[in-house]
Amino acid sequence: MTTTSTQPTPARTRTPHEAPDALTSVVPIIPGFHPDPSVCRVGDDYYLANSSFEYAPGVPLWHSRDLLTWTLVGNILDRPDQFPAGHAPSSRGVFAPTLRHHDGRFWLITTDVSDRPGQLVVSAEDPAGPWTAPTFLGGLHGIDPDLAWDDDGTCYVTYCATDPDGVGIAQARVDLESGAVLETPRRLWSGTGLAHPEAPHLYRRGAYWYLLVAEGGTERGHSVSIARADRPDGPYVGAPANPVLSHRSTTHPVQNTGHADLVDSADGSWAVVYLGVRPRGVTPMFHVNGRETFLAGIDWVDYWPVVDEDRYLRPVPDTSYTDTFDGGELHPRWASPGTGLPEIAEAQPGGGLRLRPGDGPRGAVGALTARTLDHAWRFEADLDLGHGSGALLLRLDDAHWCEVRADAGLVRAVVRIGPLESHLGATVTPTGSSLTLRAEALGPTTDGPDDVRLSVVVDGTEHELTRFDGRYLSTEVAGGFTGRVVGLRALDGTVDVSEVRYTQFTRDSTE
Repeated sequence: MTTTSTQPTPARTRTPHEAPDALTSVVPIIPGFHPDPSVCRVGDDYYLANSSFEYAPGVPLWHSRDLLTWTLVGNILDRPDQFPAGHAPSSRGVFAPTLRHHDGRFWLITTDVSDRPGQLVVSAEDPAGPWTAPTFLGGLHGIDPDLAWDDDGTCYVTYCATDPDGVGIAQARVDLESGAVLETPRRLWSGTGLAHPEAPHLYRRGAYWYLLVAEGGTERGHSVSIARADRPDGPYVGAPANPVLSHRSTTHPVQNTGHADLVDSADGSWAVVYLGVRPRGVTPMFHVNGRETFLAGIDWVDYWPVVDEDRYLRPVPDTSYTDTFDGGELHPRWASPGTGLPEIAEAQPGGGLRLRPGDGPRGAVGALTARTLDHAWRFEADLDLGHGSGALLLRLDDAHWCEVRADAGLVRAVVRIGPLESHLGATVTPTGSSLTLRAEALGPTTDGPDDVRLSVVVDGTEHELTRFDGRYLSTEVAGGFTGRVVGLRALDGTVDVSEVRYTQFTRDSTE
């Protein structure tokens, strides 16, 4: 089969009934800390996986029928034998995965950079699981592994090599069932000369094999480039229009665009998912929700992909939710940076949740957390502290967090920025054991990306504890690869949670 040259598909236009800002190409299809997307199609169904770093369960798995609306169906690494909770420091753990479907089975390959060296492989017949115990491909030293199969069933792992003798994109044939690496890895392509060539994905389309990579680092210089060859092992020649996607040195509201993955649809059209961030505030600008997943269209022109960022316009979705923890199982949105969730959280038979204290093996707190999804939001939890004390936690990493802490008969705000940990603002003495803890991200009153506001509601009256510049809980201040999560933890005894509510604010209100 050979490819044919096509003309770009016209961008979608708004209808007269749509408000000017009703549809937008800058809305992530999966908002919040959901980086490094990898996507595959099975019939009319699309599945997408994201990296998760230190959080367990790991690797969120999503399902869609239209590439625009996604439902979280689970987490692929959801058992200690696949990824033990709490063993990974901040921004370590599970790096970028690749999700593929081949010969009736789903395959996921990724790297746990905090554990056994080599590439971790799991598989499942049903994406809902169970996924197998991991097989490790030893000798492939690097990150961002990819899976691709030739017509004869030969499997190729292409990855970002981190060997001391040089970095770049490398490849080897493997046996996934046994974990055997069948040859010495070879170098494929090192991109166009930009820093940090990484995130390779290999595809067969018509007469060519295509190698998609990220370059320039995952910061403002991030970009996507592509090369092609007649064989999966090369030699590869770069596209004349590289990079095929980048927002570097522009005023586009989505920055750091890169780490892309292509997917074809049943009708023959193509699309690309990629990560980006939405920074705000004064220079260098600050992003707080981590790297998010975006979508664009692909046209094939002269046998090269051309990105159409305006093809998949969508409205801003409503991300609000209420969780009363009915049904006995936690929603897959919940994860912990420390102790595994079963050790600290137990759904109650009549609804609600009971929390117990717990720290991970390297000291990270065990907490029930979910990713923040919007520029402006409110998270609140109704608690009963009759048998213990607890806290509402907003976390970026181990050294950048804040919490509303209710213990020793007082409610207070504690903020940790690097080595500095301090009580800020007012304290409140509750009159009983039932209260509501609240955190909000609001429009900035300084030059940061937002304001973080912490408060408590006692007997129907809200008491503000503190409000501070959100840049101190941003990636530009803290570094690393993750985004904000918000949730709850027990400090001692047990804490009963009757309900939590996450509310999206559609505008950056300062109140």
